[in-house]
Amino acid sequence: MASKQVISDSNVKERLSRTMVGFLGGGRMAQAMAKGFISSGLVRARNIIVSDKSEEMLDQLGNIGVRTTMDNREVVNNSDLVVVAVKPHVVKPVLQEVKQVVSPDKQLFVSIAAGVTIKSMEQDLPEGTRVVRVMPNVPALVQAGASVLSPGTHAAIGDAQLVQELLKTIGICEQGPESLLDAVTGVSGSGPAYAFAAIESLADGGVKMGLPRQLSIKLAAQTLLGAAKMVLDTGKHPGELKDEVCSPGGTTICAMHTLEKQGFRGTLIDAVEAATLKARELGSLSAQKK
Repeated sequence: MASKQVISDSNVKERLSRTMVGFLGGGRMAQAMAKGFISSGLVRARNIIVSDKSEEMLDQLGNIGVRTTMDNREVVNNSDLVVVAVKPHVVKPVLQEVKQVVSPDKQLFVSIAAGVTIKSMEQDLPEGTRVVRVMPNVPALVQAGASVLSPGTHAAIGDAQLVQELLKTIGICEQGPESLLDAVTGVSGSGPAYAFAAIESLADGGVKMGLPRQLSIKLAAQTLLGAAKMVLDTGKHPGELKDEVCSPGGTTICAMHTLEKQGFRGTLIDAVEAATLKARELGSLSAQKK
């Protein structure tokens, strides 16, 4: 594991200004990351190159000023930092395709492929290749993502900090051991779906009680957004904030009683557990295919 030595912010930003960034895969997450990097000013559009088999995807990326190609090896040849943004089952063949043009002393590989372990990435790349694995999530598309990264065996001093600085352009980013990434998947990777379901359910409740559909959806979405911001901005425990809303004998405590009777908390805990176990299973299957 790489040293946790911290490099100054100015040095990180100076390094990023010179970094050529490549994306293997130009899907939604790659587009979100590229847009975030560019809008932050950390990476110039002309310093980004993306490969994809879809002309439509490449056209969308070309519209934001990045270079595009259908040749994965061209991306690696022209990049210092390579983001592996293809589907998990495609990672191995893509890495085998580009392996011959990888220079371990030049490129840093950043994988956002769910379930693909650092070990399997390192095995598919030349010995000594620097790898950082990241678990991002869908709200990165609106620069409100939550990512956790884990540096690989050969990651150099400053690699994790460099990637973290980039990922902060699309939300928050924390660092942790790879052993936590399956649980990260269960909480933040799959979590947006739980939140979408909650927003839809709240909106349905509003409609049942007479609210117009669009107003109800807007109120439900803004309410979850506001609640999340209060947790992050105040630093208070969610339970404490919940208690502050529950006035004695009021509407909210009655609603909370109903949620508790229906197993609201336990169901969410079960959902996180189910997603985590599935992520673990997918990772094991990926490793068995090596």
